[in-house]
Amino acid sequence: MTRTPARRLAAALLTGAFAAAAVAASGSAAHARGSAGPIKIGISLSLSGDFSDSGKAAQRGYKLWQNVVNAHGGILGRKVQLIVQDDTSSPTQAATNYQTFITKDKVDLVFGPFSTLLTAPSASVANRYGYAFIEPAGGGPAVFDEKLHNVFFTQPAPALQSGDVFAKFLATLPKSQRPTTAAYPSLDDPFASPIADHVRGILEKRGVKTVYKTIYPSETTDMTPIIQKAASKHPQAIIGGTQNGDAYAQIKAMVQLKFSPKFVFLTNGPNDPAEFPSKVGPKNVNGIFSTGDWFPQEHSPGNAAFVKAYLAAYGGKSDTIDPTSAEAYAVGQVAQAVTKKIHSLDNKKIIATLHTGSWPTVEGVLRWNSIGEPQGSDLLVEWINGKLYPVFPANIALHKPVVPKPPWGG
Repeated sequence: MTRTPARRLAAALLTGAFAAAAVAASGSAAHARGSAGPIKIGISLSLSGDFSDSGKAAQRGYKLWQNVVNAHGGILGRKVQLIVQDDTSSPTQAATNYQTFITKDKVDLVFGPFSTLLTAPSASVANRYGYAFIEPAGGGPAVFDEKLHNVFFTQPAPALQSGDVFAKFLATLPKSQRPTTAAYPSLDDPFASPIADHVRGILEKRGVKTVYKTIYPSETTDMTPIIQKAASKHPQAIIGGTQNGDAYAQIKAMVQLKFSPKFVFLTNGPNDPAEFPSKVGPKNVNGIFSTGDWFPQEHSPGNAAFVKAYLAAYGGKSDTIDPTSAEAYAVGQVAQAVTKKIHSLDNKKIIATLHTGSWPTVEGVLRWNSIGEPQGSDLLVEWINGKLYPVFPANIALHKPVVPKPPWGG
């Protein structure tokens, strides 16, 4: 994973030499295979590699949905069978997996992988064969720039806009508490860096001076040199476009350098309630902001039942459930609802139907535009007293935001 995102996506799209004749194998063929046996659903997940933590969280959500739906009679009177293959966090392998699901395994449906990087090429493969692509975690511009009609992202808002909630929150603070300078260290990733860039554009228009900006390669493991450069500019806010691993590394570098800005907002990593404290130290989490799309106490359709079933299946506490599991579970909810409505597994009908009306899920009531962008908004989460809380907007907040960030170890 040393190439640029554009090259990685191009490689993934080219891999497999998808012949034009493949388009004839439309999703309606899946329905034509008859009603005998289980409904087969192909899913490529990152069970190893850079995205493995989140990939495994998605797997838990998918498997939980499968168990719940099968316990209630399945879909259209048939049991659901998930066919999961590891993509090793590689976009090329993910695209190949979906090619195999459709052409060799003859699956009825496909569900999406984790990350924008893997979703973009995978959605393109599904589109070539006329399959709906309901997906949990590919909300970056690279997905929607493809203008595909078969994509449905099961989070409240597109990833590009997910950081806007942080900018909106800063605007509500008294002027004396707002940052006047900011640094933007971001990962070379089609999900992460565009979010930070979008926030930067908003804040610069409001007079927040950018004192440092960089995009580092995906293979970067030691963030100390990068954070050291940022710290030398004395920014009041660090706003990073991150995935999990580099987010942990950024925090560790700040702690090591004893650099404690007033605000830290990272797009991904701090929003993982299960892993984040153990990765950066439980005393180093407080005051860190991130973006969120789900929390266990929200009153979304089926959420209480989801939380109860999750804890029964996997143990733990509700506040340690990775939101990625909820996102994957929502994919299943959407598929279940649409097939029930049309009484069919015909992918062409599924795509057309999902573009109409609203669809209740644990992620909220979702609706999409013509290219699969959801039409809602995300929420702001913050670590307070060792726990992750939604803190903005005020109507959903479970705790008052804490500013500025406490010192490390506080």
